[in-house]
Amino acid sequence: MADDKDLELAKAKAAAAAKAKAAAAAKAKAAAAAKAKAAADAKETVAEGGAPEAQAESAGAADPDAKAKAIAAAKAKAAAAAAAKAKAAGGEPKQDATADETEKPSKNRPLLEFIVKRITEKIDSSPVEQAFINFHSKEVPTLYIKKEKWLETARLLKEDPELSFDYLNDLHGIDFETHMEVFYSLQSIEHKTQIAVHVKTERDGGRIPSVTSIWPGANWQEREVYDLFGLSFEGHPDLVRILLPDHWVGHPLRKDYKQYDEEV
Repeated sequence: MADDKDLELAKAKAAAAAKAKAAAAAKAKAAAAAKAKAAADAKETVAEGGAPEAQAESAGAADPDAKAKAIAAAKAKAAAAAAAKAKAAGGEPKQDATADETEKPSKNRPLLEFIVKRITEKIDSSPVEQAFINFHSKEVPTLYIKKEKWLETARLLKEDPELSFDYLNDLHGIDFETHMEVFYSLQSIEHKTQIAVHVKTERDGGRIPSVTSIWPGANWQEREVYDLFGLSFEGHPDLVRILLPDHWVGHPLRKDYKQYDEEV
């Protein structure tokens, strides 16, 4: 009888152990399934372009690396979606500013708005093609002015006492392959303000009004742009090469420049 009782007791213990093991396995399986579901939800949230913070929480906020990766992935996807949307609409994403820069606060924004208002009042609204704060360059107010209105606008920028941009810091050319631009950095010594102006022109045979009559310091700088980029400045008193000899072939800072004399 004792042997039978011991056998029954051993069977009961074995059954209890098997039952406990099965319960533990089921619990582990449920936990793994919950974790997999959370990961899938996080992935789906990222794919749908949800808020980076929400994606990070879904991916597991307890893991800082996972959270950071989720935020970065969401931001990259959002930027790609914005670029695709802009391209589909027939435009291109801005290269000089991020999508939200027009909403960023800047101490120089009132100055930019005042300059645009002044140009509109004194000339008209047509000279200004684009106006923004350049957050990549010390928040400088930046304007794109149509070249046919540039001379009139330049004179206003200097002679208007409310603006008084009486000093030309810099003038140089830029080859964008599709077109050329001339960049002007202007400063008002009286008001202690600074702005940047871009004027676009054609890449081949491009011509821009000379501003030597407004800022005499533009004389040699316009000659340098003419010499190195091949742009002409209408009204310049002596538009000849300044760095290279007159017989030099081509303009070395153009992106399609090919050296004529290979030994030079």
